[in-house]
Formats: sequence, C-alpha cells, structure tokens
Amino acid sequence: MLTTDPFDCSDDGDKLREECGVFGIWGADTASAVVALGLHALQHRGQEAAGITSFDGKWFHSHRAIGHVAGNFDEDHIIRQLPGDAACGHVRYSTTGESGLRNVQPLYAELSSGGFAVAHNGNISNAWTLRKDLVKHGSIFQSTSDTEAIIHLVATSGFKRLLDCFIDALKQLEGAYSLVCLTPEGMIGCRDPLGIRPLVMGKLGDAVIFASESVAFDVVGAEFIREVEPGELIVVNDDGIKTHRPFAPTAPRPCIFEHVYFSRPDSIVDGQSVYSVRKQIGAELARENGVDADLVIPVPDSGTPAAIGYAQESGIPFELGIIRSHYVGRTFIQPGDKVRHLGVKLKHNANRPLIEGKRVVLIDDSIVRGTTSTKIVDMMREAGAAEVHMRIASPPTRNSCFYGVDTPEREKLLAAQHDVEGMRQYIRADSLAFISIDGLYRALGETGRDNEHPQSCDACFTGEYPTPLTDHDGLDNVTQLPLLAERVT
Repeated sequence: MLTTDPFDCSDDGDKLREECGVFGIWGADTASAVVALGLHALQHRGQEAAGITSFDGKWFHSHRAIGHVAGNFDEDHIIRQLPGDAACGHVRYSTTGESGLRNVQPLYAELSSGGFAVAHNGNISNAWTLRKDLVKHGSIFQSTSDTEAIIHLVATSGFKRLLDCFIDALKQLEGAYSLVCLTPEGMIGCRDPLGIRPLVMGKLGDAVIFASESVAFDVVGAEFIREVEPGELIVVNDDGIKTHRPFAPTAPRPCIFEHVYFSRPDSIVDGQSVYSVRKQIGAELARENGVDADLVIPVPDSGTPAAIGYAQESGIPFELGIIRSHYVGRTFIQPGDKVRHLGVKLKHNANRPLIEGKRVVLIDDSIVRGTTSTKIVDMMREAGAAEVHMRIASPPTRNSCFYGVDTPEREKLLAAQHDVEGMRQYIRADSLAFISIDGLYRALGETGRDNEHPQSCDACFTGEYPTPLTDHDGLDNVTQLPLLAERVT
C-alpha cells in the first residue's frame, strides 16, 4: 500500500489538511477505472480512505477501503466488480471521531426513487442539529459522518421528484459542500452558494466529469470545461446537461487556502494557476518582509513555489537546502523519545555543505502548531547556518476551520497563543514574518482585501466566518463536525 504523498510534507499533524476529494463520471466505458485514476490525482486531498460507487443502468456497486487509492483500486478484479458507464468516488482524511469503514464515502442508500450515492467535500456546520431532529423523527443513521444527513434529508423530503427533494435538502444545509451524487436519473454536481470548496467540470469524449481539481482531468486525459459555479447544480444524464440555480445570487467566498496549500500546484483554481499564484505570494512576501541573506531555501515541498517567487523578487539565490525523502509515511513507528526526536530527519535532512556559514531564509506555506518549524530551524543551526530567518506564505493561522479542513482546536494553534515575536521565540528563528492579508489578496490579483465584502473565505486568518456555525455557537471549545462519534456517544 502506498504510504507517502509527494505533496504532503506534514510532520506530527503540523499541517492543515484538506479532508477529501471527489470525482465522478457519466457516460464512459469502464467508468470506475477512470474514477480510480482521477482519485489517484486527488490523493493529496485525502489519504486515509477511498471509495468508488458505480451504476450499470440497473444496479449500484460499491467498493470502499481504508488506505490509499493505490493498493485498493489498482487491480483488475476490483474494477470488474464496479461495472457500468457511470461512477463516482471519494478520497478522505478524517479529523475527529472514528475513521472506520462505515464513514468511507461515497455513502449509499436505497431511497423510494432508487439508489442514491453521494461523495462530499466540505463540512456541514449544522449537521449535528439536523441529525438530532432527523433521529427524533425516526431516521436511523449508519455512520458518524455529517454527509449522511444529506441522504436523510433527501429521503424525508415531501417533494415527489428526486431533484426537488435534493434541492430541498440543500436548502437546509449550512456550511461548505461540493457534492457529486449518482442516481438512476443521472449524476449531480453542485457547490454551496458561497462556493467555499472547489468543483470543476470536464469532458472525456462524450463523457462528463466532475472533480475537486483540474489536475484530475490532466491525469485521465480529459478536457477542462469550466468551474461549477457557486450555488450551481448540474444534472448530467443521457439526455444531456442541465443547469439549475436554486439559490438566490450571493457574492462567492471560495477558500483562499486552496491557493496557499491545499490544491496541487499544477491545478487551476478560480481561473488561476496555483503554481503562478504561489510564486506571486512569494514575491509579495519578499516585498513586504525582505531580509539580508545568502540563500532562499524552501521547506519542501509546499514551500517551493513561494520560495522561487521570493528569490526572484529579492535577488537572493534559491537553493535546495533541505532534502526530503518521499519514502517515509506519516505513520512511521518512532519508539522512544530519542528516535522520535530524530524522526524529522527521516523526512527532511539539511544540505550541510550548502548551508554551513550562510544566512538562510526558510520559506514555508504556514505555521500551525509550530512543531515542524522548530525542528527545521534547529536543523539549520545544527548544519552550521549563521542566521536562520523564517518567512511564511500566508498570514498567521489563528482560527479553526469549520468548512472541511482538518485544523487543530484554536488553543493548539501557535498564532492563537502568541504574537509574531512570541512565535519567533518559540521556533527559535532569528526573525519571523508572515505575508499580510492584503498581500495575499494582491498575489491573487486583487488590490487588497475588501473588508466590507471579502472576496474569499479567510476565516482561518481573520476569524470572520461567512456562514452561521449553528453546531458551534456558544461552545467554548469548538471542533469540526466531519465525524460526530464523540458527541453521539
């Protein structure tokens, strides 16, 4: 089983993690094989479990497994068990609660209208409230996932048509969702009215595809058509493509962290190259927070594009001062304190001949708990660096996300407990600076943040959440609700 993600440089849970990625296709031979390839391209969005549900025109077929796509969906006999020319799939990374097979998506149920499978990227911020009401009225839940509330809302809706039932369900949801649903009547792709989580549409011959990121189209040889717009619902079946807009128009608030870290650098998000935006973030960071130094060094791999932009803008040479091994998974056993302390060197090792005696600028995408930054700074000093300056390609992460991102509780976020000087002392760097919130928006092509009407969801930086947080209001220690096992028990 594959245990390493080349786009994940996390250590001890010290990176924000997207919870999941979705992929669906309607109208292709061996649809499940295409979905497996697409999910492989989205593996960085969820590494704990994967699942595929197919439809052969009469029956639905599902296979769900703990682990990566490779090792679970790379054998012919598995794909043969998923026949049909329509299929949807999901890769998942859990946050709180259990991570058992019953929570692996796509979730599937038999409704009065027939089979219904749903793959969900995001987080429903009123899921617990909805769940309590549904259970009170007789619904029986089989998982601890917030996604299952969607199925029950569809099942209990008083409308006759499935599409009307589905829209009725969506109008009761708060929070973030990009959904790919498979039904006998067709495939549905939709985004929440604010478009917090991404979803794009493409074509492979005559087949229509939905995916969390455009890079999945590159991998399967499909053509990128466009983004699914915020609040848009698209139904694809043998009769063609129909678009519905069941929500009142509102200003979109897509997640700004997709540009900073979540999306693969070879994806297109909000009409912009992720790689190019990250380079611009690095350039803005250099303009705002320059420092005299000899080398610009990325913390691999997520800091690399920003480090290139920083080096180009500052004129300081870019070098690979940290070499990363791609053959160590995050579950590597580390018995004993001494070995655990050395564990970071299994993933990252300083390029000593390059660093010794040099003033270095380390570029990383974010600081979450601060544990990785501390180890990296120490590593530079042990390699003989004369000075170690840390520059971060996002503003301080001071708030938890409730829209589908695995963030620690607020009290565990370093920036929520310290100012920048306190953070600098904690990680033991000679200097520490973050890009400003306006600088981040400038890198996206804006003149700055519109404080009256923010262009993106940036709540992790600003604390300004764009939707109600019904399940979390009034709680001192709020947590995400992708899994609700702790509260159910």
